[in-house]
Amino acid sequence: MKNIALNDIHVALGAKMVPFAGYNMPVQYEGVTAEHLTVRNAVGVFDVSHMGEFLVSGENALALIQKVTSNDASKLAVGDAQYSCFPNTENGIVDDLICYRIKENTYLLVVNASNIEKDWNWISNYNKEFNADLRDLSEAYSLLAIQGPKAIDAMQSLSSLDLADIPFYKFKIGDFAGIDNVIISATGYTGSGGFEIYCKNNEVAQIWNKVFEAGAGFGIKPIGLAARDTLRTEMGYCLYGNDIDDSTSPIEAGLGWITKFTKDFVNSDALAKQKEDKPERRLVGFELDERGIPRHGYNIVDGNSNIIGSVTSGTMSPSLQKGIGLGYVPTLFAKSGAKIYIQVRKKAIPATIVKLPFYKG
Repeated sequence: MKNIALNDIHVALGAKMVPFAGYNMPVQYEGVTAEHLTVRNAVGVFDVSHMGEFLVSGENALALIQKVTSNDASKLAVGDAQYSCFPNTENGIVDDLICYRIKENTYLLVVNASNIEKDWNWISNYNKEFNADLRDLSEAYSLLAIQGPKAIDAMQSLSSLDLADIPFYKFKIGDFAGIDNVIISATGYTGSGGFEIYCKNNEVAQIWNKVFEAGAGFGIKPIGLAARDTLRTEMGYCLYGNDIDDSTSPIEAGLGWITKFTKDFVNSDALAKQKEDKPERRLVGFELDERGIPRHGYNIVDGNSNIIGSVTSGTMSPSLQKGIGLGYVPTLFAKSGAKIYIQVRKKAIPATIVKLPFYKG
């Protein structure tokens, strides 16, 4: 089990540390609901340094990225970020990722911690054709996500850059908390604004300490992975391993918007056909009509108790105070307002399909 650079700081803060994707990670500090509401109402800091970072450069960097990702990276200007996925050859997803265009021929791919080795092998195999320069920076870099409506005001004193002038899915490189050449991006996973800080492992302690000094008057708190999960669930954002995996297609998962058929990419013909024919199942969001908590793996049933799917993500929403979840159902049931039932132990609790996100802000 690996330790992230700030492991000792999290332990000293009283974090509950758990194994996650091969790393000891802080799952919570004072409690999930309190941490969740801190991010919704003020500002919180996640240490997500377990994420993977691959640098792709050289004259064939874009060609490689275009081949292995579903979105159209040719649309990226320097300073742009893009959500995308690596399709596999079986109508599934190797991983989802964010692609940053750092310079003209240099891109940073940020991938899920649990998939670093799998993704690296996948890209490397396709790179035999393109011979781009590939570097795995995952072990050298840390990543902090400073999230919440007060994030910009709380952090502006730490940078000469105008933090309010970084739109959603854009980034800047500059000074932050006394460190130069830091990537400051706005690709939040919480739905409450804020930004991410990419820095080297030997710089992150200084940044962490200065972030908490600057945020002291804004109610800043450290936030664990458990609240990150409830926050992203309220937004209907997919989590790899739950809502998307090697057996789910981006079309089924509602990720057609990151699947661009204006170019050739891995399995693009089969996915285009699936889109044209319409998939047999779709990922939907639902709210429970009665009290209860849907959990990952619970069966989704119809009015005759026939199993029609299963819950991929579910929680008691701290913001909405009701049970919410995501799951795959036959396309027939995938319309807003449709009624389904969630099998919670021996009881089938009625639920309604709703349009995402659950949390409207």
